[in-house]
Amino acid sequence: MSEFKNRVVIVTGAGRGIGRSHAIEFAKRGAKVLVNDSGGAVDGTGSGNTAQSVVNEIKSMGGIAVANTASVAVEESAMHIVNDALEHFGTVDIVVNNAGILRDKTFTNVTMENFKAVLDVHLMGSVYVTKAAWPVMIQNGWGRVVFTSSGSGIFGNFGQSNYASAKMSVIGLMNVLKLEGLRKGIRVNTLAPGAITRMTRDLGDPARVGKPDHVSPAVLYLCSEGGPNGIILQAANGRFSIIKVCVTDGIDLGEEVDYESFTRHIDNLLSDDSLRQPGKN
Repeated sequence: MSEFKNRVVIVTGAGRGIGRSHAIEFAKRGAKVLVNDSGGAVDGTGSGNTAQSVVNEIKSMGGIAVANTASVAVEESAMHIVNDALEHFGTVDIVVNNAGILRDKTFTNVTMENFKAVLDVHLMGSVYVTKAAWPVMIQNGWGRVVFTSSGSGIFGNFGQSNYASAKMSVIGLMNVLKLEGLRKGIRVNTLAPGAITRMTRDLGDPARVGKPDHVSPAVLYLCSEGGPNGIILQAANGRFSIIKVCVTDGIDLGEEVDYESFTRHIDNLLSDDSLRQPGKN
């Protein structure tokens, strides 16, 4: 029997692309899936019921799913997503925060309205949905949360200051929740996917290759019984890798430090020779 049998899974932004693939793969393995998508355009405007089409697809395969069209970017609506799962399925075991929009402009040209709109969906949407599900997971003593980051945020991509800011922010959120959830049986991880989707096909990013279903095995692993806690898992085109934050040994100038002595040791400071993970020898 699949370890996901009867698990209740919320996947946001699951009406198309990577989110749709996640929802279908969970459902194939016996999970009960709440498919959330507001059905809007890539920039988040408009609405529709793309979620229902994915639900219909899952049901045609014999799976169990319900549709939800609430926006993750509004706290009350995000709570409705979780409440819908509770009403239909009685609990929430897994939350995959996948919903996203794009409003790309250079930093010179981006408006604060468009900057905030992207943060509201990617960052605050992840906060709102996870916050609503968190008490249920604590009560159950088991839970899995996945945030969705991006190479654009971790490494940068021209013209995406708003998107990149949001995508790095969820890593900071993960770093705290992996600690706070540990004793509660909740594991929190981050996916950094790459695939050709409606959102990404015009970005010209060479890392964005492959199909959405090449990514979903990574999410299943992150949400599994023996899954990890607090990792950034990159997945694209059938290739999987772990992204880690590292530090160097640095330089120690003692108490007698000034700008001139600091600059004399710049080469040592900038060297990668002693690169390591924090807290590890």
